[in-house]
Amino acid sequence: MENIFKKRVERFQELLKREEIDGAVIRTLSTFVYFTGTKWLRPSLLIPAEGQPIAIVAKGEAELFREKSWIENIVEFQKTEELMANVTVWIKKNGFSRIGMEFSVERDSYVLFFELFKKLNPEVEIMDVRGLSMELRMIKDDWELENIRKAGKIAVKGMKVAEEEIKPGKSELQIAAEITRELMLNGSEEPKVYVAATPRAHAEPFRDVKVEEGRIVSVVIGADWNHYYANITRSFPVGEISERGRKAIDAMENAYRASIELTKPGIKFIKVEKEIERIYHEMGLEKYYIVGYTHGVGLLIEEDPITTIVVPHRAMIAKEGMVLAMVHAPLMIPEGAVKKEDTFIMGKKLENVTKY
Repeated sequence: MENIFKKRVERFQELLKREEIDGAVIRTLSTFVYFTGTKWLRPSLLIPAEGQPIAIVAKGEAELFREKSWIENIVEFQKTEELMANVTVWIKKNGFSRIGMEFSVERDSYVLFFELFKKLNPEVEIMDVRGLSMELRMIKDDWELENIRKAGKIAVKGMKVAEEEIKPGKSELQIAAEITRELMLNGSEEPKVYVAATPRAHAEPFRDVKVEEGRIVSVVIGADWNHYYANITRSFPVGEISERGRKAIDAMENAYRASIELTKPGIKFIKVEKEIERIYHEMGLEKYYIVGYTHGVGLLIEEDPITTIVVPHRAMIAKEGMVLAMVHAPLMIPEGAVKKEDTFIMGKKLENVTKY
């Protein structure tokens, strides 16, 4: 296992050299996991373009971190300001002038840290290296794929519970709680569960929003295994639904089939997107359509390529080794969000790891 993570760091260091970046300060949790093999509260990893990486942890944490990770160079801090001081000393000691950081919305990627870093290191040029880390992370190795397959089996168990729990009068929070319980009992350490009984895409569940007859309830599940996710979504009609609701479900099935048929190595995502748009237009549902049919899945439930958020990614080409969730974007009709989404491993053929 140690060799997997060491090789990732070495490949990342090659990319840093390619871009003439002296080193990187990794604060985003998912990339920290990618390089160290373990999650950690307030992660901080220093990766020079040449040499060994350094992990910075709180006083008393070094022993456990050594057990969880392959990193040998570990520095402890007792006061918060010591953490930043260690980073600054590392930069000045090595004479670094270009430092990489990931500009991300992830937990622990603090703007506060970024602003303080600039004040303490005014002569240092800061480069965004998120593209470099994602260049590695977009293509999964065999070990990653096995974790995602395991996560997929757990996610399906959660969706079976969702189908049983969705009944008139139950709140979104009650349903989400039962799903989360099932996922965690099966080994998912940090599951993501979204339940929407009203027209909302990714919806944090509310305790006072309840399932009603004639509505469509959507459930989005992200289950993880060894920190790797699989993503599954289903929409459940409750009782008799409107003709528009039935048409939307049929349209989503057509879009789902088209996605599976067309998404293969070498195709641009925008080509598939245009076909989905055509399907919705022909069925008179284009005004309910949200653009962005697919996204990557891995250490995040939604990571590069993110056609749902990053517009240039729609022009990217699908490659073997990618793990993609589709169809991500729902049809947002008044009866609810209509969506069908599974996680697929992109090989010469698509492998559905959340088949339900």
